[in-house]
Amino acid sequence: MARLAAAVHVQHPTTREWIVLEPGDEPAPELAAQITNPDAWQDGALPDSHAQLEQDEPEAPFGFTGAKPAEPAPEPETDAAAPRRGRKETEAGDADA
Repeated sequence: MARLAAAVHVQHPTTREWIVLEPGDEPAPELAAQITNPDAWQDGALPDSHAQLEQDEPEAPFGFTGAKPAEPAPEPETDAAAPRRGRKETEAGDADA
């Protein structure tokens, strides 16, 4: 089994708990499969668990079911125009010149 050359943080695949693995540890295959940086391993090569992971069908990210999100309902159209904002209109006799 491969040993780690560096400390790494991984998330447990079933409990989603963060785990710190120290240099010299020999992680379980399900944890080792998550460590994709070759520099993290003592021999610089990814262990066999990575080859098996590539053959398996990838899992959906946690919390996603793969279902397409529902499209938002269109906003109703109104015939009334939005009120104009700006200066007040003056009456014909109140002209500032």
